[in-house]
Amino acid sequence: MISLSRSRTVRCLMSCAALVAGLTALSATAQQTFRVTTIPEEAATEQIRKFTPIAAYLEKKLGMKVEFTPVTDYPAAVEAMVGKKVDLVWFGGFTFVQASLRSGGKVIPIAQREEDTRFQSVFIAKKNSGIKSLQDLKGKQVSFGSQSSTSGHLMPRNFLLEAKIDPEKDFKRVAYSGAHDATIASVVSGKVDAAALDITVWKKFVNEKKVDTNDVDVFYTTPTFFNYNWAVHADMPAALREKVTKALLDLDPATPEGKEILQLNRATKYIPTKPENYKGLEAAGRSAGLI
Repeated sequence: MISLSRSRTVRCLMSCAALVAGLTALSATAQQTFRVTTIPEEAATEQIRKFTPIAAYLEKKLGMKVEFTPVTDYPAAVEAMVGKKVDLVWFGGFTFVQASLRSGGKVIPIAQREEDTRFQSVFIAKKNSGIKSLQDLKGKQVSFGSQSSTSGHLMPRNFLLEAKIDPEKDFKRVAYSGAHDATIASVVSGKVDAAALDITVWKKFVNEKKVDTNDVDVFYTTPTFFNYNWAVHADMPAALREKVTKALLDLDPATPEGKEILQLNRATKYIPTKPENYKGLEAAGRSAGLI
């Protein structure tokens, strides 16, 4: 016959075992949620519209719950990946470089759009501003996007420096809008005289007639450079990384689902990429004093 104290001990052990089992099950469930985010190159509502379909697609391909959550700024996307708070991030080329450096090379790019092998930025201004070249920006108020943006800051700054124009010395004022759509708005509203941004965002605004090119238009387009990619942490299990990569590369514009996702992501298709593709951006960042 079990004594009362021994009975209590048995019940306690049983309860503890149940608690451990419950926590283990909860942990396993949490691990089955695949977390996705992106740099906030546009407003949060636009991010959700663009990336919710690809999250749903990945959920089917990976066989686990996939959550897409916007972040507030570019550095937040970097920190989320470096700290392994998310599993997959859509980085700009420069934010990938920052994440790679911050993690000691443990952030790995797995896929990029075909367009990202020859990306460009544009400089825009009001048609009646008299601004026709980069040299005309001297003495003007000029806006970039986020300070961590590749196409909205790093590469435009790089090409300005190559043209012997130092924004801090030669511009009347340097502004940072935080996102490409806000950059366009700053020129349209007259807050600044000119601005630099992602060429694909500009083309989207023009195609959707959200900007009047009779009022504001491009006066300079940069040379090409590597840009955006999907990246994961090196600590991700190899089998899962392979599944994620295959899912992205398998997106087919000939299927309704693939066509929708690729159009939303302004892509013809995804192709493999590698860290070496972004060494030029790292060099540009160091040259511009941003690293």
